Amino acid sequence: MPHSVMDKRQAKDVAEHGKTKYTLIKDVEDYQPGLYEKRLPCFGCGLGWFSFLFGFLFPPMWFYATILYFGNYYRKDPRERAGLAASAILALGCSVVVLIFLLIRLFWFASATTM
Repeated sequence: MPHSVMDKRQAKDVAEHGKTKYTLIKDVEDYQPGLYEKRLPCFGCGLGWFSFLFGFLFPPMWFYATILYFGNYYRKDPRERAGLAASAILALGCSVVVLIFLLIRLFWFASATTM
């Protein structure tokens, strides 16, 4: 096919492209929201971030979120993963601080009672 015939056919296809009518594949009333369009629990910030923030007032929430993190709770909604991981890190930090405090207190009082 010569070039000029091909160009005319393409121009005709492009011109007709805007004139075609489209049909809906799905009915608008049967709309189902996707996974990421659903609102997260706990005021929309997710269980992980809610546990992270509430953990500063009630530290056992960090440990609860750690259990959820290691239990793969985030597979239900991957948006939860970051908050649960942050809570797990703070639970580890809280554990280390409490352990150091208890060790210092144990050795401090043990040395004070022997004098």
